[in-house]
Amino acid sequence: MRASVRRSYSRPEPAAPKEETPLSSDILKTLPLAFVMIAGPQIISSFFFATSENWRGTSLAYATGALITITVFVTVAYFIARGVKGGGGDSSDKSSGHVIDVVVLVLLVVAAVYLFLKRKTAEPPKWMGRLQTATPKFAFTLGLLLLGVFPTDIISSFSVGASISRDGHPWTYTLPFILLTVFLVALPGLLVAVLGKRAAVFLPKVRDWMNNNSWVVSEIVIVLFIVITANSLASG
Repeated sequence: MRASVRRSYSRPEPAAPKEETPLSSDILKTLPLAFVMIAGPQIISSFFFATSENWRGTSLAYATGALITITVFVTVAYFIARGVKGGGGDSSDKSSGHVIDVVVLVLLVVAAVYLFLKRKTAEPPKWMGRLQTATPKFAFTLGLLLLGVFPTDIISSFSVGASISRDGHPWTYTLPFILLTVFLVALPGLLVAVLGKRAAVFLPKVRDWMNNNSWVVSEIVIVLFIVITANSLASG
């Protein structure tokens, strides 16, 4: 007589489904502001540097200056917003999150109005004509200033840093925005490096188009971010 041995196997519990990370949506919504960052004298300067004799040195120095100043402003905004949120409970975090959203919303509206009012006077400054003979040191300083103290750049950098912090994400979530902005700043120089003299044919045309139409692109992007921020504020 065979004894029937019943072996009990413990079934492993199914792994809990991973929550969908908000990485893609929360990062992607900040990326369009990179175009606002470079619209105007910022990208026009890149074109001038790219078509100068010392284009390698000046383009690299300009992009480096931009990288430093954008990183600083975004980081400062991130930690200011983080300090506003503080270490309170859920209700406190929710309330401070609303405050951050309101501040970002107001700043974006100011940026949109500023761009609209300046649209007819958005001509390249006279000093841009000297950029093709500029030194790397001058280009570096210009990158620090144009991508840092320009009103729309300050607002865009603050909006990105505050938005990422408000959503409770680590500082590294701001890096795609920073790197995309720097890539756009360096793009004219990269095109010259890849295409050589052929780039000199169409870069001036692109430069002129950007000078005439960049404010329209910026307005569209800002309005889009305003809608996203307002929706976040309404959904609470």
